[in-house]
Amino acid sequence: MTGRSGEEQLRFDQVTLTYSGSSGSDCVEVIRALDLTIRGGEFVAIIGPSGCGKSTLLSLLAGYLLPSSGQVLYRGSRIDGPGRERMMVFQQPALFPWLTNEENVAYGLRLKANRGSGRAIQAAVDGLLRLVQLDGFARHYPSNLSGGMRQRLEIARALAVNPQVLLMDEPLAALDALTRRRMQREVLRIWETTGKTIVLVTHDIDEAVIMADRVVVMGQRPTSIIEIDEIALARPRQREDPEVRTVARRLSALLE
Repeated sequence: MTGRSGEEQLRFDQVTLTYSGSSGSDCVEVIRALDLTIRGGEFVAIIGPSGCGKSTLLSLLAGYLLPSSGQVLYRGSRIDGPGRERMMVFQQPALFPWLTNEENVAYGLRLKANRGSGRAIQAAVDGLLRLVQLDGFARHYPSNLSGGMRQRLEIARALAVNPQVLLMDEPLAALDALTRRRMQREVLRIWETTGKTIVLVTHDIDEAVIMADRVVVMGQRPTSIIEIDEIALARPRQREDPEVRTVARRLSALLE
């Protein structure tokens, strides 16, 4: 399943981002004249050397940062701040430990709720917990969950406001190898079920090839795109598949 809508949803248009020191000197150019288009329903992975600005790209898409020049667009409109249509999933889940798992998922919904909407909120929360296979842990607390389960809860909380785009910043990096493989399958299942656009930053080249429709390969800072690789391999993909190994080796050679 690849590129399901085919319509442009996100775009970097000649985006440059420069950081300056406190005195206005010592400018560091992080991103230079970057162009990239992401289609609706697509799964895009971004790889590149440490410090090249991969996570910065997600922050620009989320609206946490604004470009120094150029523009970042969502459905043709300039992104000038955070929006509920674009939600971030971080490496370390930012869950509220004093709330139950279902209360964590409901938190964003209750902030915007009208009076009398409690039943609808509960129905939405129940559905999301089923989606991430945590419906048996609704009244438990995050501390009762394993690392992979907490990450699934974080995804459910991001999905609660019905975003169109999930921005995932190394969400599986802190997991052990076996749990990481399971979570890769879970994220793909959630993507296929919801039809959301996913933009994933990862250091794991194999993970990018296994999961994504396209892999964006970034160069050293100031970062620009070395290559965009269409992954035309049938799913499910396994790390050990010869075709996956071939693509992963070629992308690794590009980075080296």
